[in-house]
Amino acid sequence: MANTFLDSVKGKLIISCQALPDEPLHSSFIMARMARAAKEAGAAGIRANSVVDIQAIQDEAGLPMIGIAKTNYPNSPVYITPTMKEMRAVAATGVEVVACQATGEPRPNGEKLADIVAQFRQEFPDTLLMADTDTLENALVADELGFDIIGTTMRGYTPSSKGTNVADNDFEYLKELLKRVNHPVVAEGKIDSPEKMKRCLDLGCQAVVVGGAITRPLEIASRFIAAL
Repeated sequence: MANTFLDSVKGKLIISCQALPDEPLHSSFIMARMARAAKEAGAAGIRANSVVDIQAIQDEAGLPMIGIAKTNYPNSPVYITPTMKEMRAVAATGVEVVACQATGEPRPNGEKLADIVAQFRQEFPDTLLMADTDTLENALVADELGFDIIGTTMRGYTPSSKGTNVADNDFEYLKELLKRVNHPVVAEGKIDSPEKMKRCLDLGCQAVVVGGAITRPLEIASRFIAAL
């Protein structure tokens, strides 16, 4: 069956439903219900973390999905689906897209991004690959390696992009990225208002992923408390 993910999310919102173990809403059941709410609101897709959450959300929402597996290794700062082991596990759930961190930092166990991409293509030819990038340089590398989707996910979250935000200077970085890469761009990371989401789409992004501004009440509430 053809992978229609890019067509199904074009010009639309993907909602990230994630909660880490130290967060109050950490639960596959809760994430599945969060995804159900996202679907009822009109989301075109879901981004989810961990095999158990992905499977629960598939049963509950039935929307196209970007799957990841956040895993910490002591010998690498790369944690979003960092090795082929995690990529296999996520792809085996049947998600349309597997996303992995592509920030140019040393990967766990000495794995190379180019080797991972090549191996994944052999094993899962019908599953799309999304690169979670942070800088233009690393996005161009991912684009050259043949990732199907270039994401801005890690912009501002790595040493190389510290202090930056994809929305800086009226999305100056995003405009340059869209001009330079050949594959579709999905804006993600600190897109915290409907206005920013709309601006990303108007500039030409395939879709926008929003997470914390919608599905992380601890973060949302904390901003209100900080204003006091």
